[in-house]
Amino acid sequence: MINVKSLKFNADEKLLEYIDKKVGKVEKFFDNLGDIDVTLSILPDAENKSVKLQTRFPGEDLIVERQARTFEEAVTDAADALKERIVRAKEKKFSK
Repeated sequence: MINVKSLKFNADEKLLEYIDKKVGKVEKFFDNLGDIDVTLSILPDAENKSVKLQTRFPGEDLIVERQARTFEEAVTDAADALKERIVRAKEKKFSK
């Protein structure tokens, strides 16, 4: 399940759908992932946006934070980074 929290602003429906689409793909990489928490915030300079993805992988918490000029860019970068972290964690866990 994907939980989205936007800090100090309301995310529009289009952004929420984009997050569901991109972050939803991450869930397919591992069956026993916990919920994925997505935190959106606008940085003080107001030009950059920050996205934080957080989930529970068996035995560890995976947290990825990315910044970009748009939320869409940041979400894409963060989702890709989280996929890589999950793949590495999976390899580490099952190679033992």
